[in-house]
Amino acid sequence: MLDNIAFLREGRSRRISSFDRTGRNKDCLVIKKDEEVALAHIKGAGVIRHIWFTIMAGENYLRRTVLRIYWDGMEYPSVEAPIGDFFGIGHAQLAPLNTAVFSVSASEWFGPKAGMNCYFPMPFSNGAKIVVTNECDGDVPAFYYYIDYDALDKLPDKMGRFHAWWNRNNPCSRPKHIGKDPDVNLSDKDNYLIADINGRGHYVGCNLSIHNLYGGWWGEGDDMFMVDGEKWPPDLHGTGSEDYFGHAWGMQTQNAFIYNGVSYHKKGTDPAGINERITVYRYHINDPVIFYKSLRVSIEHGHANDRCDDYCSVAYWYQQLPHKRFPKFPEAEKRLPMPDAPVIVQATQLPIPIIDGRPHSGMPFPQYDLVLRKNKPKKQGISSNSRKISRKE
Repeated sequence: MLDNIAFLREGRSRRISSFDRTGRNKDCLVIKKDEEVALAHIKGAGVIRHIWFTIMAGENYLRRTVLRIYWDGMEYPSVEAPIGDFFGIGHAQLAPLNTAVFSVSASEWFGPKAGMNCYFPMPFSNGAKIVVTNECDGDVPAFYYYIDYDALDKLPDKMGRFHAWWNRNNPCSRPKHIGKDPDVNLSDKDNYLIADINGRGHYVGCNLSIHNLYGGWWGEGDDMFMVDGEKWPPDLHGTGSEDYFGHAWGMQTQNAFIYNGVSYHKKGTDPAGINERITVYRYHINDPVIFYKSLRVSIEHGHANDRCDDYCSVAYWYQQLPHKRFPKFPEAEKRLPMPDAPVIVQATQLPIPIIDGRPHSGMPFPQYDLVLRKNKPKKQGISSNSRKISRKE
């Protein structure tokens, strides 16, 4: 990582920040409700080296404020994500984080706030525009920022443009492509979609946030990478959710490493673990996934997609422009975290109801069975002895 730091670099170091132009100490922007503000509009060529934000705002501001970045005069963004998720933590929450590409210095001083840093290099050859939109219930009274970059006469050849895309399935849909055995999945069609890219580039990672709606272990979903077209088996096929994110035998919630780990965790509201919230991440800094025509990155939600938890993610990659337009960005209310719900309400309203069987076909959860028996509705006929998830449409 430090091998090249002694080599003298070309360019001119520049910064755009929210400093008070009058020389006083009001070094921040006020962003009005529903206002879109351009933090930076850089001309020419260069590479953004560092972005730092800290924000004072109301409830759920990390999901209600949106970051968009445009490269080289493009009319649609290459980066589009809620600010909190972009910096590596979901659920509109903050926690200390120290990775190779993101760091978060969290504070509860006068309410939840943090210094959020991004170190992904972001090249551009003909201009860059960085925009923030406030979709909070009121004004953002204080938005501080640094954008540090190298100004260049010309960008070196073969540099891709940085991209980031936020997606959510709330909850994930029940599977449609089911064969004779529901425990067998030989397709990525029903998986949760992390990235769907056209063009040439390389994928450099993601974070994934899960709101556990079934209790027990939310994982066992295999990651799948379809490089330059669909085929089976895919070019990269994993062995389970925690395995892709660099852990084993579940996620060790206290472990946040420079390339992989857990950035946020909150235990569930009942013994089974329903309403558990977690954000996990994996950055392919040393092992980017190379593609020439296209890349589809997905992960099963539970083994063979046998769970329908609330999933959302941010994928990060570099590619040549132009890129495929992202789907329409969800309105603020559809981005917000779900509130915790009573166990039995969650159990009966999910796409694959818990009354169909245990929430995961891989391992027994005696605590889960105990909760179901305790909350058993008279007319639902929940049986803790059921061991098969029904997938009838």
